[in-house]
Amino acid sequence: MNTMRIGVLGAARIAPAAIIKPARQVPDVTVTAIAARDPGRARAFAAKHAIPTVHPDYEQLLADPDVDAVYIPAPNGLHARWTLAALAAGKHVLCEKPLASNETQAREVADAADRAGLVVMEAFHYRYHPLLARVEQLLGEGAIGAVRHVHASMCFPLPKFSDIRYRLDLAGGAMMDAGCYAVNALRLVGGEPEVLSAQATLHSPGVDRAMTARLRFPGGASGAGANEAGVSEAGVSGADATGSVATGGEATGELVTSLWSRHLLSLSLRVTGESGWLRVFNYLMPGMYHRLTWRAGGRTHRERVPGDATYTHQLRAFVAAIRDGAPVPTSARDAVSNMRVIDDIYRAAGLAPRE
Repeated sequence: MNTMRIGVLGAARIAPAAIIKPARQVPDVTVTAIAARDPGRARAFAAKHAIPTVHPDYEQLLADPDVDAVYIPAPNGLHARWTLAALAAGKHVLCEKPLASNETQAREVADAADRAGLVVMEAFHYRYHPLLARVEQLLGEGAIGAVRHVHASMCFPLPKFSDIRYRLDLAGGAMMDAGCYAVNALRLVGGEPEVLSAQATLHSPGVDRAMTARLRFPGGASGAGANEAGVSEAGVSGADATGSVATGGEATGELVTSLWSRHLLSLSLRVTGESGWLRVFNYLMPGMYHRLTWRAGGRTHRERVPGDATYTHQLRAFVAAIRDGAPVPTSARDAVSNMRVIDDIYRAAGLAPRE
């Protein structure tokens, strides 16, 4: 394969930043085709971004032999369906997060990807920035000792309540849209957690606009970490865990996410260790601005980790996975574990996982 030819399923607002601009910065990659549910919108998008081919529907784009891989920025509830269709058509897939509506769907996609021998990458773009590699390095080296508590937040304001991210039939909700990032970050630092309790604040029946959750990492360090400031809002309460947490070889975790709450903007990752702590401000888009601070041995260290836009790093990793078999940290199989935690948080908050 010389030039990798990418087709886009949907003229979404995120597509220019997520795939159009990065494709101009990554050698031998081109966006060659687009389709959208509204053909007129697809034509306008193609004209604006110099995409040569417009297909009348998704099926015809997937049947195009001049498309090697697809980027899927469609609404959440359509991700698994069109990833499966792309795999059946022999295309590699870069799909916006979350990859599926629930754990069962994610497992179906992962199994299909394994059978097809094709790359499926869930677009947690932040994971591919050098900042996160530096965080992993510090924790892996034991810079702050064994991890005892992890706090991840992903909150931003979305006051347009007619937005599709609030639609239950499209697998909407704060936990799905923003919270999936926080779950991914918690898993990166702490491993696979058990959900102890969760509390949702609702936008409409079944749809959360904010969520908090308490977790436990059975394989973590003993003892409880620093108890972060309480952040729950009044809402739908899930069943609380009984007994104490973080005893006997366990670490604790806390998640805060919202699309509309008193936490208008919070993009932080905080890790408490046995001998120090580490904090990251803006782990989501570190190429724009971030702060990495960690303290150990009586000294505070502040770092800025250089790198390009997260989406550019992500596309490079996608190409490397296809061409060279490079590992994919946010693979379809990893998405199964991420969706398991999200489903469990919904259940703990008294809500059903997305259909």
